[in-house]
Amino acid sequence: ATHHFLTEEDIAYFKPLILHTYLDAIELRGIKNNNQKIIGFMGVAAQNLEMLFIHPDYIGKGLGNILLGFAIENLNVIKVDVNEQNQQALGFYKHYGFEIVNRSERDATGKPYPILHLELKANKSTEAKKQ
Repeated sequence: ATHHFLTEEDIAYFKPLILHTYLDAIELRGIKNNNQKIIGFMGVAAQNLEMLFIHPDYIGKGLGNILLGFAIENLNVIKVDVNEQNQQALGFYKHYGFEIVNRSERDATGKPYPILHLELKANKSTEAKKQ
């Protein structure tokens, strides 16, 4: 829902990478609803939030706050990369005190999707943990 800029070809390209490569390289945490269906999840590696996704029906209900707060407080997350086109995610992370420190013209696979590299500034990390 937040990656509307991806083409169907891109989705077909990334799907096997996510399932067979990326998920093996991260610590994965999730949230389930009352029916035990996963409605949000995140992945963390080396203090970097590698992914955070919320089911579209649950966006805006505080699940992202719960996952990110847990990641900062318990998994020592201080960095996250965001697709430049994903302004909703950029605003979310900025709200928590993350600031843009760099930009890459292409994503890690070489595709023409600019990436913003964000870091949680030390003086804001305590404030972010409280939210």
